[in-house]
Amino acid sequence: MQTFQNWFPQGCQPNVPCGFNGERLAFGFKYRSQTFICCRGVTTKSPIFDMFGETLMGVGTIRAFRAQGRFVANNEANVDFNQEACFTLVGADQWLAVRLELIGNVLILSAAYGIIGVLMSYAASTTQTLDYLVRSTTEVETKIVSCERMVKYTQLEQEGPWETAAHSRPYPSWPEGGEIVFEGVACRYQDGMEEVLKGVNLRVHAHKKIGICGRTGAGKSTLTLLLSQLMDPSAGRILVDSLDISNIGLHDLRARIAVVPQDAQCFQGSWRDNLDPEGAQKDNQLWRVVEDCALKAHIESLEGGLDTRINEGGRNLSNGQRQLLCLASAMLATSRAAKILVMDEATSAVDPETDGQMQAVIRKGFMSVTVLVVAHRPNTLLECDRVLVVDRGQVLEFDSPRTLMANTESAFYGLCLEAGLVG
Repeated sequence: MQTFQNWFPQGCQPNVPCGFNGERLAFGFKYRSQTFICCRGVTTKSPIFDMFGETLMGVGTIRAFRAQGRFVANNEANVDFNQEACFTLVGADQWLAVRLELIGNVLILSAAYGIIGVLMSYAASTTQTLDYLVRSTTEVETKIVSCERMVKYTQLEQEGPWETAAHSRPYPSWPEGGEIVFEGVACRYQDGMEEVLKGVNLRVHAHKKIGICGRTGAGKSTLTLLLSQLMDPSAGRILVDSLDISNIGLHDLRARIAVVPQDAQCFQGSWRDNLDPEGAQKDNQLWRVVEDCALKAHIESLEGGLDTRINEGGRNLSNGQRQLLCLASAMLATSRAAKILVMDEATSAVDPETDGQMQAVIRKGFMSVTVLVVAHRPNTLLECDRVLVVDRGQVLEFDSPRTLMANTESAFYGLCLEAGLVG
């Protein structure tokens, strides 16, 4: 108390708590808004960087179609959205500075006239100190958001073990057939959210080709994510050849599943590296699969053959070539250990010629494999053994395409009608 009386004259002491309360209120208001604004500023930077990368990767295509104006407009929209947060943050800083000055002046004006001269000598340094203190505290609080996000990443629920103990690993020839059984499977993306799959019961016999269709958000791709344990079910279990996959290490499980995604990505390296990352196959096997996938003529025309370099992301390949390369890699995987092939919208972005080539490869090259074909367009499912129709996380229909097409009341018939496949 004696120190407090020495620093602040008697006429000003009653106003000091009021001044600090004012500083605290101003800081609290600004901190709450600044934390939100900083988070928004960080999140709105991602679309800008993504746009830069996509533009650089596809600059040739953009120029060929004279789409520069559209990409410039999209980039400007992303920058404007980010600058809204930056401008608001600068405005909040100025707002706080003005109020700190006003609070400092109120402390002086509310004092007795006899000590105003003394207070004037303290006023400038006191206001600057308070301003620096509040600004520093605010900056620390906002910058700590990055640390908070890092801490959240460290607290994420981890995947299952990469490998299990030797006594609990599946036998080397598993799965022999590739039968898949869903028993009361339900799942949600986050705790507290609505279930995206609700009590799914399903049996897929070995060596069958199953088409999975439904409207956007119905839960088609979620089934394949659960099969690879990229998601965990909130209820129920999934069996592959009578083994619960939750008890199998991720390496053993995913080595038995080959996937051809919608947007196939290639690694920077040679054709050989992308076909056989582990280097376990001989050249004659590599040439066999590229011939089956209609890639042999193209690779033979290259100077380096299988050792020709592929740019990062497959930028020097067409979309169809990337899909065929991924399909060839999946064929090699099924020749080793994989007994399940998942095609997640694999033909949705390719031309009709490539689509026909991929369908021919699937018919001939995966006869001893269980194939799951996820498709938004029902025309790619007409050759499947059975079609699964999913809606709002539930199984609506599961039967042969011919049976479903014969029933004009079926959901699959309705999808085909919308696609113009029936009159």
